[in-house]
Amino acid sequence: MLTGADGTPLWVPETTPDLLDRAAARWPDALALACGEERLTYAAYRERMRIIAAGLAARGANGGRVAIVLRNGIDIALALFGVQAAGAASAALNPDYTPGELAPILAQVAPRVAITHADLRDTLAPLLPPTCAILTVADIEAESPGPRPLPAIYPASMAVLQFTGGTTGTPKGAMLSHRAVATNVAQREAVLPTVPGEERIVCMMPLYHSFAAAMCLHLAAYSGGALHILPRYRPDWLLDTIARERITRLPAGPTVFNSLLGFEGLSREKVASLVCAYSGSAPLPHDTLARWEAATGVPIYEGYGQSEAGPVLTYHGPGMVLKQGSVGPALPLTELRIDGDGPLGEVLARGPQIMDGYLGRPEETAATLRDGWLHTGDIGRIDEQGYLFIEDRKKDMAIVGGFNVYPREIDEALMAHPAVREAGAVGVPDAYRGEVIWAFVAGEDASEAALAEHCTQRLAKYKRPARLVVLEALPRTPVGKIDKQALKALARDMVEHAENAA
Repeated sequence: MLTGADGTPLWVPETTPDLLDRAAARWPDALALACGEERLTYAAYRERMRIIAAGLAARGANGGRVAIVLRNGIDIALALFGVQAAGAASAALNPDYTPGELAPILAQVAPRVAITHADLRDTLAPLLPPTCAILTVADIEAESPGPRPLPAIYPASMAVLQFTGGTTGTPKGAMLSHRAVATNVAQREAVLPTVPGEERIVCMMPLYHSFAAAMCLHLAAYSGGALHILPRYRPDWLLDTIARERITRLPAGPTVFNSLLGFEGLSREKVASLVCAYSGSAPLPHDTLARWEAATGVPIYEGYGQSEAGPVLTYHGPGMVLKQGSVGPALPLTELRIDGDGPLGEVLARGPQIMDGYLGRPEETAATLRDGWLHTGDIGRIDEQGYLFIEDRKKDMAIVGGFNVYPREIDEALMAHPAVREAGAVGVPDAYRGEVIWAFVAGEDASEAALAEHCTQRLAKYKRPARLVVLEALPRTPVGKIDKQALKALARDMVEHAENAA
């Protein structure tokens, strides 16, 4: 049983549409969604969800999959809940993907319906079979028979088909049941409690991403709070929204916090309404955390998870000891362990929020889910109090002259330099040492000589970058993480160019 901080039992929804059903029953006239001038109460939100669900059910979506290719706005919130209320699984995809990126994903999804914007129909049409209807949210509402009784939804049925970032190879679709996603919402509430009916959450992250769905869309619905959606991130838009709407919760990735710290419009007055901020999707450097809290007085609670895990596995919460470098202890009902004999190894996780597997990938499913444990691919350690420390991705570990080097440690050291805005270290093949570390940085007045001296003061010799490269900005994956595969490719190109020049 899940309980809150005061020991009282927490409500655990059985399906994702239960979140809206409960919120509409308790707070029908409260503001639920806002984007620009468009606003919906919870009663209207639920009514439109049911109309969309009925329209999709009439098209035979029940038991199938629906692709959602939508930009941030009220429509994507309606589509996500509407698809799942129709008894279908939602596959939300990045609307900025090229046709070449979308094609292999849509082939895996094999959707019965695709929901998109009118201006994206021509992009999607060649990528889908003729039997797949390509509709806007308005189309579905217009043709819907109305909010009639909907198909029964079973907690074990698939609610979400969440595609991994796909930095290597074809993205994989993690199959998450209603029970997994809905339980994870309550697990988060146990550690990061909200005030029912009073929260105001801002979302500038793309809602097709699992972190935004969990920490914005579902958090708002569970708490009966207002979700203010921004089309995209801009520091002035975000700060104006926080101040104007008296936002209480700010979920964001480390890039946003770093950006705001460098924006002249940031002030304590602008963010005075914030109770806290949540960080996820990428490691939060300690230096960023310290500078943010010094500048704003607002705590950041950091967590850890992945698409395959509902997506949240750990979180620091109010009243907990904040340990530098840790992403907190496991959520309730979640077990973590380290694979191997030493203190450092691959992080394994088990709990009700774990995926059922990868769609159409039995071999990769068997490799990732073993004896009930999710093999996360992340390297970490767990201290005596159960706090998890992520050191790096297993595949990103470099072996330099026989020593294991974890690039995150180099990233952290570089991020502590005041001139560095973002950093990404990677292992690069080397004929002598096996691999060497190259570090790419972006920032104002960042010189290679100063950064090399900085690393000398903070890293053992074998960990120091063999090459420091200063760029205007680092490449990023579609979900906003630093793209280390692109950095490795850039390093290889630079090595090849130097060899050809010689």
